[in-house]
Amino acid sequence: MATASRRWWALGLIALAQFMVIMDTSIIGVALPRMRQDLGFSPENLSWVFNAYVVAFGGLLLLGGRLSDLFGARRMFSLGWVILLAGSLAAGLANGVAVELAARAVQGAGAALIAPSALTLLMTLFGAEPKELTKALALYGAAAPAGGTAGVFLGGVITEYVSWPWVFYINIPIALLVLAVTPAVMPAGGARRGSLDLLGALTVTAGLAAAVYAIVRAPEIGWGSAQTWLVLGGAVVALAAFVGIQAARKEPLMRLSIFRAPNLAAANIAQLLLGAAWIPMWFYLNLYLQQVLGYSAFPSGAALLPMTVLIMLGMIALAPRAIGRFGPKPMIVTGLAVLAAGLGWLAFVRPSGNFVVDVLPASLVAALGMSLAFIPSLGTAIGAARPEEGGLASGIVNTSYQVGSALGLAAMTAVAAAAGADRLGDLAALTGGYSAAFTGAAVIAAVGAVVAAFTLRTAPAAVAGTATAAESQAAGRA
Repeated sequence: MATASRRWWALGLIALAQFMVIMDTSIIGVALPRMRQDLGFSPENLSWVFNAYVVAFGGLLLLGGRLSDLFGARRMFSLGWVILLAGSLAAGLANGVAVELAARAVQGAGAALIAPSALTLLMTLFGAEPKELTKALALYGAAAPAGGTAGVFLGGVITEYVSWPWVFYINIPIALLVLAVTPAVMPAGGARRGSLDLLGALTVTAGLAAAVYAIVRAPEIGWGSAQTWLVLGGAVVALAAFVGIQAARKEPLMRLSIFRAPNLAAANIAQLLLGAAWIPMWFYLNLYLQQVLGYSAFPSGAALLPMTVLIMLGMIALAPRAIGRFGPKPMIVTGLAVLAAGLGWLAFVRPSGNFVVDVLPASLVAALGMSLAFIPSLGTAIGAARPEEGGLASGIVNTSYQVGSALGLAAMTAVAAAAGADRLGDLAALTGGYSAAFTGAAVIAAVGAVVAAFTLRTAPAAVAGTATAAESQAAGRA
């Protein structure tokens, strides 16, 4: 076990990993028009600069978690940064559409190794001390909104004052720093015996990638198109094959009985619905600020800072104390309900609105709900699994959040377009579309609160930020 000082330095690297993984999803937004001009993207293909990353990231997370369990979390953490570095260099140097999209997929593959191994390392370092684990999860969780906002902020500055390739090159010195420091501060861990279920890895990766692909492409080609349903059908077939393979193998990629662990499935559902509500809000709030209120990229990023600061403070200071006093379940239910209230408030945005009245108070309420729900649902999902399956549990919960985010954004894109969000220049129609998206996201969060209330078990002695002691023991026996 690392010394106290060493493990907090390790937590800094883990939080940095979370920051970078999320930042890479948002930093390219402002750069897209310049990339389109320089690389020759068509309007239809430009969105795949974002989607190529998401598809690779979401599709490979379970495999990344299993590799972390088999070959050691520190080894996979470092390998993920090497892959992310290579993808970032290729994305910055790309001189055509195909190379750019392939490079973004490589970045996503690196992130799919980094994310689950980082959470496994966090649990290794802090899992034996519940109070310290709560603090560590809070800092880890706060890195996500910070990365999202920093991506918008830095993307605008870099694109405006340097050049768009630097939105990718910025990863390189950070990756080199992490690779240099990791051996000194991260626990070595060790590989364990076991076989890698390659057929299971292939089917689940293909199934998840196809599902995410269909979800993110459906708003462009239509939910009723034959292509959408053929790809979704293929995803269902691949995932069904994966389940059959896992049931038949002695050493599966994902032990199906892991979902018998108390609260693991329920906490993953909470994470899925949390992502499905939060990401559409963040996406359409940016559009409302820029296309209705007339903010440019830099002020739009700055307008999100109050929300980001509140999330970070809530995760670091408020959520751990509240979880310690009331337990994970009440905080997950309350957080999702508060998020629903904030999203419902945002649905009242006006074409002639302003930031102080229409955005700031409602966004702060939503941010408070996110900060209350994220840490306990994440900790419960990870803490319910066996210690030797920490990487798998991390991969599952990351997959839940990413797939939920993609599904929620795709669904709310369809809702917004049907309500007028595709009528550029018509402020009333745009606002009506965005309002419909906020309303839909509020419904998702409210459903999440109800589902959590009925599916999560209440333990007699809650452990802040993770599963209760009773849950952890039960998970070890599952």
